[in-house]
Amino acid sequence: MELSGHMALITGAGQGIGRACAEVLALKGANLILFDKNPKTLSETADKIAPRGRQVFARALDLTDFEALKKAVKEAKRKGRIDILVNNAGYDRPGTTAKISSNDFLDVLNIHLVVPFVLIRLLLPDMRTAGWGRVINVSSIYALTGAKAEVAYSTAKAGVIGLTKSVAKEAGPDGVTVNAVLPGLTRTPTIEKFMAEKYKQPILDNTPLGRMGEAEEIASVIAFLASDEASYITATPVAVSGGWGI
Repeated sequence: MELSGHMALITGAGQGIGRACAEVLALKGANLILFDKNPKTLSETADKIAPRGRQVFARALDLTDFEALKKAVKEAKRKGRIDILVNNAGYDRPGTTAKISSNDFLDVLNIHLVVPFVLIRLLLPDMRTAGWGRVINVSSIYALTGAKAEVAYSTAKAGVIGLTKSVAKEAGPDGVTVNAVLPGLTRTPTIEKFMAEKYKQPILDNTPLGRMGEAEEIASVIAFLASDEASYITATPVAVSGGWGI
């Protein structure tokens, strides 16, 4: 899965799956554009990548500030042609349909669905012109199953699959593949800090492999989808869940 000569933009690169993607893609030879809202964790990711000799451009920003996002992408393009996009950034606002506020619902849709749409629209024309590009959107098993008190998150992640399939049909004739990765329960700082064991255990009980996934396992699948080895895969939701939710 050689990625030398390619430039990958990864959102939510400060920790968890995003940081793992940065490390794995750099190991495969890619240069990196890293976006995250948290300047501290983003800097830590960049510092881990820099010794490997890869070009790294890191920018801390609120991705839902679309003018700032467009400006950051314009600046990043000066580093080279961006031909791999990993839409990973996200956060949750738990709540049932009856209790979640409209603002929280819209916030979750913005970060998980509108931000990927904006980035795809900014980067896809260059990919199509070059005749090569990879877009990998991070969805969730909840996109398939839904989840109690996760109406916003599940809705947004289901939308990511629709976005993926639609863009794949548009861009396929120009050599651009667009896929989605659907992680199951994955060990990340957010999950470790905020998800109680009483919520984890029922998921693990219904996971054939019987354990949580590691961020590096998700990142390895993303790296595969970014490579030429996956050149005939597009419009596909790829579950990486240990069998949970399938």
